[in-house]
Amino acid sequence: MSDVKENQIFTRAQLQALIWPLFLEQFLSVSMGFVDTFMVSGVSEAAVSSVSLVDNINILITQVLSALATGGAVVTSQFLGHKDVSFAKRSVAQLFSILTVSTLLVMGAALLFTRPILRLVFGSIDDNVMDFAQTYFYITAISYPFIGLYNGGAAIFRAQGDSKISMKASLVMNVINIVGNAVLIYGCKLGVLGAAAATLAGRVLAAVWILLKTQRKENMLRIDGIRQLKPERDLMRRILGIGIPSGLENGMFQIGKLCVSSLVSTLGTAAIAANAVANSISGIANIPGNTMGLATIPVIGRCLGAGEKKQAKGYAYLLMGIAMGGLFVTNVLLFFFIPEISGWFHLSGEASALCIRVIRYFDVFSIFAWATSFTLPNVLRAGGDAKYTMLVSILSMWCFRVILSLFFVKSMGMGLLGVWMGMFIDWCVRSLCFGVRFFHGKWMEHKII
Repeated sequence: MSDVKENQIFTRAQLQALIWPLFLEQFLSVSMGFVDTFMVSGVSEAAVSSVSLVDNINILITQVLSALATGGAVVTSQFLGHKDVSFAKRSVAQLFSILTVSTLLVMGAALLFTRPILRLVFGSIDDNVMDFAQTYFYITAISYPFIGLYNGGAAIFRAQGDSKISMKASLVMNVINIVGNAVLIYGCKLGVLGAAAATLAGRVLAAVWILLKTQRKENMLRIDGIRQLKPERDLMRRILGIGIPSGLENGMFQIGKLCVSSLVSTLGTAAIAANAVANSISGIANIPGNTMGLATIPVIGRCLGAGEKKQAKGYAYLLMGIAMGGLFVTNVLLFFFIPEISGWFHLSGEASALCIRVIRYFDVFSIFAWATSFTLPNVLRAGGDAKYTMLVSILSMWCFRVILSLFFVKSMGMGLLGVWMGMFIDWCVRSLCFGVRFFHGKWMEHKII
């Protein structure tokens, strides 16, 4: 950190004020999926399998929307670093215009073609799993516009170095979700329908809450009137110049995961349930890496907007170090406690054994390769290097995770572990490509503002 001691853009106190709420927000966000899986697991393995399968689609949509929000956050952060509040404010309005239109279109498509989409993605699955999946998908699709608005508001506050607002919104969302699950799943006996309704209610109220916060008079980036939402080609181009490559990256990445999920669905209900629980549990272990990934956008963006490349690189080393240290702690703990944790989900003996096995492999690979695969590319995106991260992620996903998973499962007979081994090799390739790019420094040469 010798590069950032003098005239530093972020003090230690400011970094702590940004990171800790982000950490809590990520914990709450991950726990939402964890609680859904845990509570639905009390209904049946078919129910938990359906929620897991549909959540793969929901994650695809959420990741694309998050990428668009990231584009807005990068542009806004760099304008703030350049001390150009007027353009920062205008970029916020353009971000909300983009998110509103795109989310309404996606929601409409999902509602009109619910069952065909599920059949296209997952093929032939058990009838009871399909019935549960259709119910869960239809209800949660209504929440897409609210997810978009929530992501937009959260990104804007983070760009200003204020992560408490989005953390509190996440708290609102999770409290409503947990209480709603308890009442609707167990009290009203609505099962999957209850889980979906609780998720929808939480997302709606969280979006409304964070939008009200964006419109406070003391928020320097508030939208003063609906006329500001009128499209501005240049600002939209800047936002989409990062948002579209990131969205394509996230979208193709999630489509690849959907292909892999389709492969898992051929392995039987026990494998689907084990994979669902393993994904929920592993998400908790990834919290430190996800937290630092979010923190890099405002920190690196502000530094580069101010022309401080040395500080940008210094903060990147610091945030990556924190991410890797945090991942070491969470994965070591998970490695030893996974037998007890998997027991909470009412899995069959076969599903529980599969879950424990893949999670322990996950822990080992995550310690060494997760941060460089998923936290480091956010550093590159904050510098506008979104096209490179897109190309690497898409090629690595399809060439290694998807193809190798098929090979390990179909030719090697490795079952569920083969799917996860394909993922681990994908991480290693990404880590190598992103690491080389970072050390060469080309990611800091892009002109965004």
